Amino acid sequence: MCGTMNVLVEVWSVAADEQGIWLVNDGDAWRSPPIPQDSDTHYEVEFILAEHGLIDDARLVHSTSWRADGPHIILTYIVVVDRNESVPGVWPEARPVSVELLETVGRPPTNAAVDAPMPRYVDVLVHGIRHLRFLADYDATARAAMPPALLAHLTMLEPTLAGLYATEHARE
Repeated sequence: MCGTMNVLVEVWSVAADEQGIWLVNDGDAWRSPPIPQDSDTHYEVEFILAEHGLIDDARLVHSTSWRADGPHIILTYIVVVDRNESVPGVWPEARPVSVELLETVGRPPTNAAVDAPMPRYVDVLVHGIRHLRFLADYDATARAAMPPALLAHLTMLEPTLAGLYATEHARE
């Protein structure tokens, strides 16, 4: 018997200091279980942040995308957290997300115009960070919530809502 698809959220938490932008998560997004019908996606994000001790550090919570992943629809959120300190000093497991890293991983595999994209997890993170850059330029409330260190590093990125798939798919 075939069931219905479940909806879940994933949270990518980022912070910034003088050194750069950091992924506060331990290398991957935090994902919820399937969301009950009597709950709310934003509540689930807040619950994940509370589980990881970040609810009081959150400055911006923003949904950046969605995708199908097996039996799930995943709603992606990027969360900007800040304590106005050295990020590794506060979150020792944080990993740098440098402009060089974003350039090194390159663009995701292309797909035909009628096929679903198959982004890698790093592509989802890159999209979220580039989405923050777009918000810094076009959303005054989001920009005001961003710490100055993050804004400084975002200026090195191109503002975009999309664009990871700028290369045309080559037919096989």
